[in-house]
Amino acid sequence: MKNGFNAILRLLVKIALHGYYHRILVEGKQNLPKKKAVIILANHQNALVDPLLIATQTKLKPHFLTRASVFKKPLFAKLLDFIRMIPVYRVRDGVENMEKNKETFDRSVQILREKGSVLIFVEGGHSHQRNLRPLRKGFARIAFQALESDPNLDLQILPIGINYSNHKSSGSKVRIIVGKAFAAKDHYPNFDSLIKAGKEALQPLIAHIPDGDHYEEHLQQLIAQNVDLTSPEAVSTALNSKEKQEPKRVSKPYLANKLMKICHFPLYGLWLYAGPKIKDNVFVATFKFLIGFVFGPIWYLLLMVVSSNTDFFGTWLVSLLYLAWISLFFNKNPQE
Repeated sequence: MKNGFNAILRLLVKIALHGYYHRILVEGKQNLPKKKAVIILANHQNALVDPLLIATQTKLKPHFLTRASVFKKPLFAKLLDFIRMIPVYRVRDGVENMEKNKETFDRSVQILREKGSVLIFVEGGHSHQRNLRPLRKGFARIAFQALESDPNLDLQILPIGINYSNHKSSGSKVRIIVGKAFAAKDHYPNFDSLIKAGKEALQPLIAHIPDGDHYEEHLQQLIAQNVDLTSPEAVSTALNSKEKQEPKRVSKPYLANKLMKICHFPLYGLWLYAGPKIKDNVFVATFKFLIGFVFGPIWYLLLMVVSSNTDFFGTWLVSLLYLAWISLFFNKNPQE
């Protein structure tokens, strides 16, 4: 039952993600390991959207290590467990809770021994910063613990980079780049060696703007030149170019976006209410997506039911329904 529910949920989320984003590109699918234990290393720039993209755009069906703070409510904790999320505790969750990570690590090891996959956001937190932050050693501990429990385990470390043209807006573009996997046992028992290998494998898959005082200046320069922010190569080339690039005019689909908001006015109203209450901007896209995922089908169903039971307004409501669907395909937002 659990696997069947997750399969249906993944399909629905995949459809919804393709409605939310204008374009989702996946590169390197040939690098996905088959029938092997896999630890997925990924960057973390967009809260819940990141694991949803990896879960729906690859065939690995991973379990996710997730910040323990979202497991505080028992009912919500059961739901998260049902959809393959595992809590990981940090110092900010209380020093007394750190011992609970042993259970998390043991469960992760068991999943790997059964040739499953575990997704770990190795930076230890999320940020809209377009660069790779220092890797935490938790993934190395899980990897080596799995190898110690089963020395013959062919455990693969798979790097996946996620790049967004616009972190907060729907109608934007996402590029997921799957790198080449490497064997964890080649670095056992050297933690530093495995962490270094993970960083070197993940770094090229992420559009990298150097952190520092000039970060925002570089970002605005790339946006002005209309450089594809989802392409690590394009970003690197533009930043390293010595030639002065003139700003490019970028058209904004004002009318198309207004049409989408009008056709989905109940959902847009919910967002206007909920949006200002979000304290962490990294969760903006997550809340927008969840509003559409939960209430979008209800809105469409309501339009269909009312239109089928009214004569005068029926035609208008059907027209509104079609316009709502069409507006999703034409919803396109510029970069950041």
